Amino acid sequence: MRRHDPKAGRALNARLDHRNPLVFDTHELGRRPGALQRLSRSVPAPKELGVAGVVGVPEGTTVELDLRLESVMEGVLVTGTARASAEGECVRCLEPLRLDVAADFQEMFTYPDADDRGRGRAAEPGDDAEGEDILSLEDGLFDLEPVLRDAVVLALPMQPVCREDCAGLCAECGIRLDDDPGHHHDAVDIRWAALQGLAETIKDGEKDNMGGADAGVDEKQEK
Repeated sequence: MRRHDPKAGRALNARLDHRNPLVFDTHELGRRPGALQRLSRSVPAPKELGVAGVVGVPEGTTVELDLRLESVMEGVLVTGTARASAEGECVRCLEPLRLDVAADFQEMFTYPDADDRGRGRAAEPGDDAEGEDILSLEDGLFDLEPVLRDAVVLALPMQPVCREDCAGLCAECGIRLDDDPGHHHDAVDIRWAALQGLAETIKDGEKDNMGGADAGVDEKQEK
């Protein structure tokens, strides 16, 4: 379970808006430990959902959420999966690509009073939770956006490819190799390039000399 900044993506002291599709209400779930609630919701993707400049879910496209809310002593444990379609660019051939992404996540949203009681324990030496940001319920509401962002980023490939066997681009001319499987360039060692040019010059000179000699022989025969 990862921890996040509970204020990420919204202004300080701003209250959660229940009209936000990524804000969920837990009042129906109640605070009885063991109570369960399952939810499915289609929401528009928030802006910059993914890895900037590499691959991401376009803003406004549909994200399908399947959630399981469980009431525990400290708060509400949210377990779920987000499914969406991401777009990006193949790192090998630079062609546009589209891929399906399924991101799993689990996060605890604590009750405000449970959070207050837990701060003393969190400050004890040797406690691994020290310094972690805790997500809290606000008036029975929780904001799933920071959790969704982290989950999607972890689920997306850092180096997306259009196909696992994409051949990429030719380093010499930039042609897409999958479009011309037999494409190649004859390698010339620059160390021998000058000698090769000299050899061709000598051959041309020998041909000229031979032509002049033949002409001299013909002239003698005519005399």
